[in-house]
Amino acid sequence: MSTATTQAASAYLQGLLAGQPRPAAARQAWLNQLRSSAVETVSELTIPTTRDEEWRFTDISLLTKISLQPAHAAINLASADIQRFCIEEADTRLVFVDGIYAPKLSTVAANGIVVGNLASALAKNADVLKQHLGQHASTKDNVFAALNTAFLHDAALILLPRNVAVSAPIHLLFIATQKEVVSYPRTLVLADNGCAVTVIEDYVSMQDEAYFTNAVTEFVLADNAHVNHIRVQREGAKAFHIANCSAILSRASNYQSVSVAMGARISRYNLSVKMAEGAECSADGLALISARQLADTHTCIDHAQAHGTSRQLHKCIVGGAAHAVFNGKIMVRHGAQKTDSQQSNRTLLLTEKAHVDTKPQLEIFADDVKCTHGATIGQLDSEEVFYLQSRGLSETVARNMLTYAFGAEIIERIPVTSLKRSLEQTVLEQTSTQL
Repeated sequence: MSTATTQAASAYLQGLLAGQPRPAAARQAWLNQLRSSAVETVSELTIPTTRDEEWRFTDISLLTKISLQPAHAAINLASADIQRFCIEEADTRLVFVDGIYAPKLSTVAANGIVVGNLASALAKNADVLKQHLGQHASTKDNVFAALNTAFLHDAALILLPRNVAVSAPIHLLFIATQKEVVSYPRTLVLADNGCAVTVIEDYVSMQDEAYFTNAVTEFVLADNAHVNHIRVQREGAKAFHIANCSAILSRASNYQSVSVAMGARISRYNLSVKMAEGAECSADGLALISARQLADTHTCIDHAQAHGTSRQLHKCIVGGAAHAVFNGKIMVRHGAQKTDSQQSNRTLLLTEKAHVDTKPQLEIFADDVKCTHGATIGQLDSEEVFYLQSRGLSETVARNMLTYAFGAEIIERIPVTSLKRSLEQTVLEQTSTQL
């Protein structure tokens, strides 16, 4: 990177730091120190470019050309304004508007767990928050995670006590309403021994101008805990969305993740999962993009101990002149014997200008393991199209059906009926317009 480019990137980061309103210092010294350390980390880092190996397929220089400020006040929304985003099965919903908690739009069921924002949880749960908040999503070499932590003034928190199973999903709804605004959504989910929960992390927009969502999510699963994590990114057409998620799995715990990315001009999702003995992980994803969108997914499944099982299927449907990126790493550490891991990336290119860069990786340091990975890239099968045409369908309808079926395989893995139905309709509509 040239000196001028480095200086410009540094100035951009300092501008983001300076633009953040500073609330009164928290009573907890540890929280002040956490933010201060993150500010120092940001000062030592810079915006990544395509010269950085982890970003070589993803050019985010457009982001640095937009002047961004945090929202100083949330837009006053009514419940009717967000009704179309609500999930009927969820009796607990936390709503953040442009990064600001909206208690009037939120509902919390009395189900024996702690659900709320940071301010409401600090009084009674400061010790457990100190132990976990900001401790699992690494900021060392990640400027965006460091920025989020530097401005960690609020968060969505879910704390589940031992052996509690929550049947209804918990909906975390992050709404963007203002242009040229940067928000820093933060989520922490702590699942104690033997508990079970479904968490829906949902990013939506009520406007189509440029803005930036910089999110960090941390999951901590104790022994035998079971968490379903559904992540839906449907930001505005000109938005930038960069997110980091870290999941720590203790012995015999189970983490099931489905991530769907269909919004934003440029999006990047980093998922890191660290697995203890006997843990199980499923990390499935779908990127559905068109026009000039760029959707980048990076995953790292770290089998740190023996007898772990992981499964990953990531699909991309790429139309227009869009660009999909998938980088999936499976790490099997020394001593992690009897690991069973499978990874697959499948991409469907709908046009000649659509393209994908895929890089599956295996790093294995144990000898008694079963690990596989693979990637396929192609277009619709002409024989399958012909078969459907022979049954009376037009070519367009046949191609629409096959494209929809390709993406619906991932949507079907979402265990929330109304959300699954809504996303299936969106996939059907978008695949129909891209052909």
